Amino acid sequence: MTASSTHLDEGADDARHAVGPPDTATTDGPEQPDGAAHGDPAPGTDGAAQDADRADPTTPAPGQDKPTPGTAGSTHPPRWLPRALALGIVAVFVGIFAWNALGALKSLWVAILIAFFLSLALEPATVWLVRRGWKRPAAAAVTLLGSLAAIVGVMALFGNLFVQQLVELGGTLPEYYGTLRSFILGFVDLPLPAPDDLVGEGLDQFGSDLAASALVVGSALLSGLFWSITILLVAFYLLAAGPRFRRAVCRWVPTGHQDEVLHLWEVVQRKVSDYIDTRLVLALISTVVTCVFLLILRTPYAIPLAVFVGVVSQFVPTIGAYLGGALPIMVALTGQGLWQAGAVLLFVVAYQQVENLWLAPMLSERALEMNAAVSLLVVLAFGAVFGALGAFLALPIAATIQAMATTYLQRHELIESHMFNDPEDKWVAAG
Repeated sequence: MTASSTHLDEGADDARHAVGPPDTATTDGPEQPDGAAHGDPAPGTDGAAQDADRADPTTPAPGQDKPTPGTAGSTHPPRWLPRALALGIVAVFVGIFAWNALGALKSLWVAILIAFFLSLALEPATVWLVRRGWKRPAAAAVTLLGSLAAIVGVMALFGNLFVQQLVELGGTLPEYYGTLRSFILGFVDLPLPAPDDLVGEGLDQFGSDLAASALVVGSALLSGLFWSITILLVAFYLLAAGPRFRRAVCRWVPTGHQDEVLHLWEVVQRKVSDYIDTRLVLALISTVVTCVFLLILRTPYAIPLAVFVGVVSQFVPTIGAYLGGALPIMVALTGQGLWQAGAVLLFVVAYQQVENLWLAPMLSERALEMNAAVSLLVVLAFGAVFGALGAFLALPIAATIQAMATTYLQRHELIESHMFNDPEDKWVAAG
């Protein structure tokens, strides 16, 4: 092949590339209508295919199942939703009813709690009688009635003295007021009423409120008597049942956990007994110290007054200290004078501070195995939340919780650190 022919072939190839491929619209098949180029349906069709494409995507295609309500492809709510809403509404109403019922039965729960702790406190004495041949119900009755007789005896012994001293104090109040009024008027000119006018106003006010006060006091006495009988009956049933009651409780507990329940029961009973022993020791100390002070002051009825202070201050929650101290103050005021009564008042306040901040926490730490600061804070916290009853039952409840935590919570070994020990004296260490 010559050079000239080669150049001619290359020129022809370039020309074909420039022109490009033949137009398919003019070479393939018949000419299409103008509407086909714009997406219009072809002649002889009704546009069913295009309508199917524009249909709702949730509508199932022919041959497919309808989406189940509640699934991603369904616009209907789940079938379980109405039932769940109904159950939720019922649960809300049941919860509100239960909460209101618990609030309405608060007094009953408190009575049951007191009876339970009372039965635990009297359990050792009941067991002591049972070991000596007594039947369980008889031993429970004797223990409970004996404790009740001791309380009533103390109240009867000192109640008469309390009323007598209160009447005498009421008779001497105008004289004390007149003395105090003259003392104040000697320094400051104040419009203080005369003793006779003050007594007249007091009698008028007392007469106008007598009916209402009598009704309130009578209702309170009847309510207190009713709940006292309820507490005593429940405590007697718990004491008389004894092991039968524990068996009835453990029947609802799996066999593998019954030992834990009985151990917890024993711990609670021991802590309550230790708490009662602690209160008895505090009552004895308070009686001795108060008796010595009243004898030094030569206050009448020093020994019975000291016993009254010791018992009431330890076994009447919250107000026991002030109620126990009120009687010797009134006796000193009516039998000796204002200065002696002031001295008794200062003694009662000072001793209560020593007992509450040092003596009681120290004994609680030894008997209940509880830190002194923790016991003080527990009494304050329970008293603020649950009132007088909470302050009285705070220590046994807290000791029980501490015993449960010691039993069921895991303790770990301590690392070596200087933070766990006080620094040693270098002279002692050198010696």
